[in-house]
Amino acid sequence: MGKFNVVLYEPEIPQNTGNIARLCACTGASLYLVGKLGFALTDKYTKRAGMDYWESVDLHKVNSMDELYSMFPQGNFYYLTTKSKKKYTDIDFKENDFIVFGPESRGLPQEYVTQKSAITIPMQEGQRSLNLSNSVAIVAYEIIRQIGL
Repeated sequence: MGKFNVVLYEPEIPQNTGNIARLCACTGASLYLVGKLGFALTDKYTKRAGMDYWESVDLHKVNSMDELYSMFPQGNFYYLTTKSKKKYTDIDFKENDFIVFGPESRGLPQEYVTQKSAITIPMQEGQRSLNLSNSVAIVAYEIIRQIGL
């Protein structure tokens, strides 16, 4: 199975994180929760959204992006944002790549969205953003299309 990594930077909505955890369990992706969470992992909504998949998730809680970078100094990190012109479909994903998503209310901080590896999911002009769990699924399945499941 091809392996990749989903990073949620300061996620705020427990149901989204639960849905993403379930996606990670079903695809074999590792899930990294970075920084301050807007909920407790024991939250009933988080658990309900992840259902009985939580024990199958390769889940990691990390204090900061710097800590994550130090854990994977050779890692390829792609930052999802509405502020990039580079489409996620233009990326040649590899096994063990990291796809990084920001908090639902504000997205990733400026320091990440200005990176050369910032990418976007195309959408209609004038719309703010897609739902976080939908965005993760879209990019995850492009990675799976490229590297296999």
